[in-house]
Amino acid sequence: MSEYSSLLSDLSEIITAEDLDQLKSACKEDIPDEQSNAITCSNDWFSYLEKNHKLAQDKLAYIEHIFEISRRPDLLTRVIEYRTTVLKLSEDDEIDSKLTRIPSAKKYKDIIRQPSEDDIIKLAPPPKKA
Repeated sequence: MSEYSSLLSDLSEIITAEDLDQLKSACKEDIPDEQSNAITCSNDWFSYLEKNHKLAQDKLAYIEHIFEISRRPDLLTRVIEYRTTVLKLSEDDEIDSKLTRIPSAKKYKDIIRQPSEDDIIKLAPPPKKA
């Protein structure tokens, strides 16, 4: 199984029926109603996106955007990890190569990693009351 197939399989296991409805709703402008009704599982959704050139092994910006507007940082983070580890693409590489839009997903990376001591802002104690 390729890394890409493994990514889609992992995402499919996480996406529930309710999630799928939300994801389909988020991309309703790109999926006609009659097609949307035929999509009953996440594998159908991924297949539709691939057939319509919205998703490919090296074309992930569309689902990153959908996961972001659907407020699913867990799914978004998995896609970002795939992009940075398997494809070896960072946000800077994407800007340079024009492969995808500039993802705003970078903000979600900080949710997962714990801040270092340098990242933590230390506040002075409050003034003592007289």
